[in-house]
Amino acid sequence: MYAILDIETTGGKFNEEGITEIAIYKFDGQDVVDQFISLVNPEKEIQEFVVKLTGINNKMLINAPKFYEVAKRIVEITKDCILVAHNTSFDYRILRTEFSRLGFDFDRNTLCTVELSKQLILDEPSYSLGKLVKSLGIPMTERHRANGDALATVQLFKLLLQKDIQKNILQKTIKYFDNRTEIQKFKTILEGLPTCQGVFYVHDANGNIIYLGKGINIKAEVNKLFTKETTRAVKIQERTASISFNKTGNNLFTKLKYQSELESLAPKFNFKKSLKFIQEDFNNSDFLIVEKGRELGENAIILVENNKVFGYGYTNLAYQENKLDILKKVLTPFENIKISKTIIKNYLKKNNVQRIIRL
Repeated sequence: MYAILDIETTGGKFNEEGITEIAIYKFDGQDVVDQFISLVNPEKEIQEFVVKLTGINNKMLINAPKFYEVAKRIVEITKDCILVAHNTSFDYRILRTEFSRLGFDFDRNTLCTVELSKQLILDEPSYSLGKLVKSLGIPMTERHRANGDALATVQLFKLLLQKDIQKNILQKTIKYFDNRTEIQKFKTILEGLPTCQGVFYVHDANGNIIYLGKGINIKAEVNKLFTKETTRAVKIQERTASISFNKTGNNLFTKLKYQSELESLAPKFNFKKSLKFIQEDFNNSDFLIVEKGRELGENAIILVENNKVFGYGYTNLAYQENKLDILKKVLTPFENIKISKTIIKNYLKKNNVQRIIRL
């Protein structure tokens, strides 16, 4: 579970800043499940340059709650979550400073989307939030306001999770406040899983993926895994520390993600199955496959270019689909072209998709 946040402050001397606005979105890896947005009375003057940047002035904050009045809600919504922000060191430092003034130790594991972006979205001219999301075609409103920046970070983080194909960059980027990963009990793990279609990843205590699974109901499939008594299932259960997942939205994406990641990740406890590759070309050399996305209003997209599968991803804006240069930035390339082509060819022979757009 993640708590994606953004904080606006008064500015001023290091560790003397006060919070003027905070937005937190609790995110389960696929959906926002809770949120908290509030102006905060910092009980000190806001620097003039900050007023010009954010539009927040002291008159707006006269009747806003003071930090001690919102502190309990912040603790509740971030409990058992990894804090995620664009430059987390700043937001986390500000929160720890405010809680320290109340005599409370605020300790959370953290993850920075700046660091993740530099590893997963290469060669961008700027990794500032505003310029990065614009380059990726992610809509943004209320720049330099906590809610606008936090919402943009949610969308950016979704994309980064999708692009972390090996599922190890994110794990290695997490900064643990106590330098250890806590083992979650099966009941806690199940409570955090969705009942929709997708693939799931079983991690050991070091964050390594030891098993990859799939199903039309992720929670039900994991529950089956936890209740099996086979030798292999018991070994998986003994080593399970956490489970992450990816919703897919449709059967084609489930098959693609499962089969391609089975090949690239090679989890220790999965059976290896050989796949007969198809060499023949598609009927068209350049086209888009449009399928049902993970949520209402979202499309699942596969781009085929020069008879090769370029990549896949999700969009909810028509101009992302109509502008090929933007679309390519959003899509995640397939590591194994042969596997992806074989699965898509086999699927199209037996199933209908929502749309095929010739380019």
